[in-house]
Amino acid sequence: MEEEIEVTAEAADTAPEEPAPAEPQGKGVLAKVDRYFGITRSGSNFRTEIIAGLTTFMAMAYILMVNAGIFSDLGGNDTSLVNQYYGAVYIATALSAVVGTVLMGLLAKLPLAQASGMGLNAFFVYTVCGVAGITYANALVFVLLDGVIFIVLTATGLRKQLFAAVPDAVKTAIPAGIGLFIAFLGLQNAGIVVSDAYVAYTEGGQAYASSSTILTLVSLNFLDGATYGGVIPIAICAVGVVVAAVLAKKNVKGGLLWTMLGATVVYYALMGLGCAWGDDACVALFESFSMSNPFTAFKDWGTTSVGQVFVSGFDFSAYLNAEGNNAGTLILLFITTALAFCMVDMFDTMGTLYGACARGNLLDKNGEVPNMNKAMLCDAIATCTGAICGTSTVTTFVESSSGTGAGGKTGFTAIITALCFFVAMFLSPIAQLIPNEATAIALIYVGVLMMSCVTKIDWTDPTIAVPAFLTIAIMPLTYSISYGIAAGLISYVLIKIFTGKIKEVKVFTWVITVLFLLTFFITN
Repeated sequence: MEEEIEVTAEAADTAPEEPAPAEPQGKGVLAKVDRYFGITRSGSNFRTEIIAGLTTFMAMAYILMVNAGIFSDLGGNDTSLVNQYYGAVYIATALSAVVGTVLMGLLAKLPLAQASGMGLNAFFVYTVCGVAGITYANALVFVLLDGVIFIVLTATGLRKQLFAAVPDAVKTAIPAGIGLFIAFLGLQNAGIVVSDAYVAYTEGGQAYASSSTILTLVSLNFLDGATYGGVIPIAICAVGVVVAAVLAKKNVKGGLLWTMLGATVVYYALMGLGCAWGDDACVALFESFSMSNPFTAFKDWGTTSVGQVFVSGFDFSAYLNAEGNNAGTLILLFITTALAFCMVDMFDTMGTLYGACARGNLLDKNGEVPNMNKAMLCDAIATCTGAICGTSTVTTFVESSSGTGAGGKTGFTAIITALCFFVAMFLSPIAQLIPNEATAIALIYVGVLMMSCVTKIDWTDPTIAVPAFLTIAIMPLTYSISYGIAAGLISYVLIKIFTGKIKEVKVFTWVITVLFLLTFFITN
């Protein structure tokens, strides 16, 4: 026994020292950048970070066109107003994305990107402006209020405590729910999943009705109307997902980015052939291209969007002068709209932060998002910036998962994405050339990667399985990350109540659940 101890001691004395931290890459400025972001320390390198940043941008570049397109509906049937809103909000979207993403990179040092959130932009345009009848500038006040509230919550630490109150069953399921959600987005963007809704009607005294599955697989039957120009884009996306999987299996660095770039080239090559053959869809694609002056968008932004929240946002006279409106209805509108913006933004951001970091193995040893408070502060400041620039709530994007999936580990990835958004401001016509089929590949494949967390869920325990399942299922089915979290929380609390374990529910969990219920009953 003594001999064993002596050998062990000798081995301990002669054991090699722990290796010193790796030297930063490059010299001078590059070395300083490496040290600031901790690129080498994280096990990454400049090449990987750059590829990850480009991948994130390509996966979320669609928001520039989509957000501008949604806001252009504020112009109604006036073509000049439609174009004016499109150009103005395109710049507002890009600029707020630059500010938010740079903050995320420099302050929180996370490889995540921010931009105007999907869902809240539609709520802004079609519900707040369209149904409630307030002006574009008025609606921006609610967005600004949302950002200010979050700055206060973050500064006091309450926002982080709110996320800590989310049960482990729900928290673990969030990445999988987000994965299904973004894969669902990808399938729709590529035209693979389409609407299958039918409306009952009466004709000639005879009633007709058809059951609907709401969604279905697009028809690829050439005998039933499918065309070359309709099938080729879908085939490119489907093959692209397979190619991405093969490259990942072979450990090809940046495989997802190269897949997207390759898909873009093949897309235009094959659609060009279809155009030569006279296929209507292919001809329409190339006829739709136009190269307008990109600086026109800056002009529209200056006259329509920037600063309007202060110029005329607090003037609600148009709303009050409308029939049936008064100070009481304005106060109710203010409370319900602010609550909706705050709740959705808060939990979309929290869920995305956790999901994206979990996908990139960036969570700390306690399973928490590193620099969580700083990340949430970046989100809050970006939302305020978005309101000033003229767009809806800015939030951390689920598509950031494509960058972490490509190997991005530090804030330098976010800086690269921000640079891409900055360049995109001057390339508004060219930004539309990235086809939906190419970005859909990234969304679908990352959705696959994010499902791995389901193995950590105890599916044999109903008290865990039900909240986890509802969290996962509700996100894609309702098109909302926050609704998925709400379903998980509410079911968790109810199960605890009826199993006699109500004392296990934290105070903040009760608060969040009640707020979600108020949101549903008042704003939906």
